[in-house]
Amino acid sequence: MLNILTQIIRILVGITFVFSGFVKLVDPIGSAYKFQDYFAENVLNLEFLLPYTLPLAVLLILAELMLGVMLLLGVAPKFTVWSLFALTLIFLFLTWYSAYFDKVTDCGCFGDAVTLTPWETFYKNVILIILIIYLIFRLFEIQSVLSPAFVNGMAVVILFICMWIIFHVLRHLPMIDFRPYAIGNSIVEGMAIPEGAPEAVYEDTWMYEVNGEVKEYTSEDKPWNIEGATFVDRKTKLISEGYVPPIHDFTMQKEGVDIAEDLLKEEKLLLVVMYNLDKSKKRGLKKVKEFTDKAMEKGYVVYGFSASTEEDFNKLKETYHWDFDLLFCDETTLKTIIRANPGIVELNKGTVIGKWNFRDFNEIKLR
Repeated sequence: MLNILTQIIRILVGITFVFSGFVKLVDPIGSAYKFQDYFAENVLNLEFLLPYTLPLAVLLILAELMLGVMLLLGVAPKFTVWSLFALTLIFLFLTWYSAYFDKVTDCGCFGDAVTLTPWETFYKNVILIILIIYLIFRLFEIQSVLSPAFVNGMAVVILFICMWIIFHVLRHLPMIDFRPYAIGNSIVEGMAIPEGAPEAVYEDTWMYEVNGEVKEYTSEDKPWNIEGATFVDRKTKLISEGYVPPIHDFTMQKEGVDIAEDLLKEEKLLLVVMYNLDKSKKRGLKKVKEFTDKAMEKGYVVYGFSASTEEDFNKLKETYHWDFDLLFCDETTLKTIIRANPGIVELNKGTVIGKWNFRDFNEIKLR
């Protein structure tokens, strides 16, 4: 019975890590962005690590996926299980920190494929650490039914496949897009709030000075009706978040005015996404002119889409002789829309019908 239980736990833990690693494998830049969130000054204050977020993300992805594969194959059980224990212990601390201090609202443990709240992620890791501790005490029951040469060879082959996928994705775009801006999705529908959807519920705590003493009151107390009471402060606490649409931070601001409603009606709209012009690849920016000129000849409405300033954009516009204007959007939203800087997004009445990394501009076939 114990042996069967060990194999069941081994499979569950192995599949969990393989799945977690795979959904990040197809989008490693998303994991790098998550590292940036954790290393920020107001979170872990490890800003000296910010230049290394992508290599660290790649290492984490390969570690998660390969350790899961090794556990399933029964390769080096002692090393594998103890490594999983150490990795999960780190995750346990990070997710507790995120949940307790409300710092990173989504740890990204399953990429964009499955979104969990910080506390859900923490409890998931608690369960994982318990299962792994069990495996530590039953290491002698973790064995492969296949020959060592075969399983070792299979592990090496899987590692090389994973490395090729990461290389391909980093040069182009994610192979599988779990985000709300995936090809085929409608931005308009993604922003819509269904009729009857639950609304956010807040609780206010009012601080009023009464007879020289500051006291706290609820809204039901109506302290503003107390004779002689003087308002001091108000604290608002979120009780229930309510319905949040998949797309909720999307704007197309031109000169401070959001014109998204009008632009999302266009049948032929191209967005040159450059979330941060200072970080945009120069060889990519050089390709933009030729492509956008062809697009405008075919009747496309073309805009640059960035979180950078109008001044920075105009400098590059003059340098590269661009013939399109700038739309402003939040940097995090732009990073979510496309994992390229610069990249092209094609829309038809608000529906995403194409996305390309700047390396693939020559392969784009315009309508």
